[in-house]
Amino acid sequence: MIFRVFSKRFPRIGIPALIVWALTAGVPSFGQDPADPSMLNLDRVLSPGEFAPEDSGRGRWLADSSGYMMLRPSKDVADGQDIVRCDAASGRVDILVPAGRLVPPGATAPLRIAGYDWSSDGQRLLIQTNPKRVYHKTFADYWILGLKDGGLRKIGGNFAPSSLLNPTFSPDGTRVAYIRENNIYVEDAAGRDIVQLTKDGSEDILNGTFDYVTEEEFFTTHGFRWSPDGKSIAYWQMDQTKVPVFSMINNTDALYPEIVAFKFSRPGQPIAAGRIGVVGSMGGETTWFEVPGDPAENYIQQLEWAANSNEVVFQHLNRNQNRNDVMLGDARTGGTKTIYTDSDPAWLDVVRDFQWLDGGKEFLWVSEKDGWRHIYAVSRASGEIRLVTPGEFDVWEVAGVDAKGGWLYGIASPDIATQRYLYRFRLNGKGAPRRLSPADRPGTHDYDISPDASWAFHTYSTFAAPPVTKLIRLAGHKEVRTIADNSKALKNLQSLKRGAAEFLKIDIGAGAVLDAWIMRPPDFDRQKKYPLLFYVYGEPWGSTVTDSWGGTRYLWHLLLTQKGYIVMSVDNRGTRVPRGRAWRKCIYGQVGILASADQAAAVKAVLERDPSIDAARIGIYGSSGGGAMTLNAMFRYPEVYRTGMAFSSPADQRYYNSAYQERFMGLPKDNPQGYENGSPIRHASRLKGNLLIVHGTGDDNVHYQNTEALINELIKFNKPFTMMAYPNRRHGISEGVNTVRHKYELMLRYLKENLPIETR
Repeated sequence: MIFRVFSKRFPRIGIPALIVWALTAGVPSFGQDPADPSMLNLDRVLSPGEFAPEDSGRGRWLADSSGYMMLRPSKDVADGQDIVRCDAASGRVDILVPAGRLVPPGATAPLRIAGYDWSSDGQRLLIQTNPKRVYHKTFADYWILGLKDGGLRKIGGNFAPSSLLNPTFSPDGTRVAYIRENNIYVEDAAGRDIVQLTKDGSEDILNGTFDYVTEEEFFTTHGFRWSPDGKSIAYWQMDQTKVPVFSMINNTDALYPEIVAFKFSRPGQPIAAGRIGVVGSMGGETTWFEVPGDPAENYIQQLEWAANSNEVVFQHLNRNQNRNDVMLGDARTGGTKTIYTDSDPAWLDVVRDFQWLDGGKEFLWVSEKDGWRHIYAVSRASGEIRLVTPGEFDVWEVAGVDAKGGWLYGIASPDIATQRYLYRFRLNGKGAPRRLSPADRPGTHDYDISPDASWAFHTYSTFAAPPVTKLIRLAGHKEVRTIADNSKALKNLQSLKRGAAEFLKIDIGAGAVLDAWIMRPPDFDRQKKYPLLFYVYGEPWGSTVTDSWGGTRYLWHLLLTQKGYIVMSVDNRGTRVPRGRAWRKCIYGQVGILASADQAAAVKAVLERDPSIDAARIGIYGSSGGGAMTLNAMFRYPEVYRTGMAFSSPADQRYYNSAYQERFMGLPKDNPQGYENGSPIRHASRLKGNLLIVHGTGDDNVHYQNTEALINELIKFNKPFTMMAYPNRRHGISEGVNTVRHKYELMLRYLKENLPIETR
């Protein structure tokens, strides 16, 4: 699979409903001296250079763990990129592929590398150029460079430019398989032959690739796998014939409006029917696996070859995603059998930390069966399960496995849910875990461990400091060299006026204690009253309260504190944090209900303990799931919140995609009251405060339809509000010239007029 190189729901002013909030640049800074270098403005917050972290410097580990590969600007070719090898022990850098070798025949400039991959023998390089993003898929042009003969040629024959998807070398490096127009092809790396393996690909039949919802919610984008011996290819086929079509209107790219239509499954509606099969890599008929159940009422995930070329392993989830069968499939007969089953009264996550141990006799599994997120080893033959990471705490992810040494490395934080550390566990499950991350560095630690677990890139950051990356020897966590220190960004940050920022616990009663952070103005005076703005997400997919570098969002919040706001964020119950299964899954079937109650209870608790906060000036904002939470807060608790800004919001849970909403809410037919009560739109009649609604009309994820339906509801109850529609922008509202700047200016002006710094 190609490795991509990159250079993750994001007082009234008397204005009538349904107007567009038309703004221009140059919004007054209200109290900020633009000449003071210790004070921020939007230019500095959004600048790509002043506070932006440098490239992490983390390369791609070589298979033998002796070093890693990176892209470096060429010294000899203008705008060219060399691929270099860095020796882990010595730091020596050698050029593997100079930019000069990447100039196509007849061209004067080298290929611009967007991604690259090596054949197993290291003799061929696969290069991605001219990427074109279509929803979740990245189509591109691909070239192969032969290191021995120096030949550089484009693969794909006479196919149209930027039309190939996910080219992948065969295990021996002599062929490349890829997707074009929803069919699978195999091409000889030397350019002698192209074989089309599937021929029924169409807009509805997807071979080796996936429908929109599968890619969005399961992050499954690469739909085929070479067998270890290179003789076969296992692949998914998705049939989305019965999936309803969703249409959007593009009003801005042509003289007449264009209809943008794609298949999109909503809760309770038909989903794409998936099946898996194996086809010979030189052609032939596909052997389809005999998977039980209706393929349109189940999901197949994590298809891999089962440590041999005769069997595949995959995860088979029911539509409710609360039962997961690990199944083996015989590639010769298509027969299948279940070797392990996990279940949960709420939901299960697809296990992505699946790895074979002991030559395929066992596999790693992640489960919350004992109330905590733990790593287990499961016997392939008997299904017997053994706990590898004992303890009353969550292991958040597997960072690496040293099978030879008998160790598993995992990210955990037994005591502080807002931080992350590296721990080492014995694969036999015996003994106490050992924390490897330095005890004197509280915050968030991330590791990219070499294949043999002898080296690692260690990246460390905190809430108010950008990441530092170092190369370490994993044994003893010994630092070898600094890869990226971000000293410039840190120095620039330290020159700014910054008030106190702290993490705290908020007791909202009934045994519920929530994690939160708070940022105060630089000149904070406890004798004064301040407006308080909450940044919120609150859904079970993520969290906002982590002791890690927040980038532009941190700078934006710092800017607001410099203007005189207190900014705060709270993780309600149900957010995705390492506080145990009960914490995370108590939200099941009541998304939008329990969470908004927790958020409002947190506000009341904070007001009781902090007299510097003005209860009449409480604001809240968020995007996507955070936008829905903002709406729920404003509608359900109008006595608490004065002003809200909701971006890209799913106002009605029935309008979001099937896989996400059904995972956390069940099917609509089984939980109609939950869908009804959890949707902000059902409570719009209770709005009293100031509400700004912002949405991109080209949002393919949370459709603009949500906002239009909400507008109708607010009109019905004669509720004043303000809205901004960004034409043809997608979910993040970032496309187009000046869009991001305009969006932030919009927020600044709305806060100035509706959540003023000074009381009137």
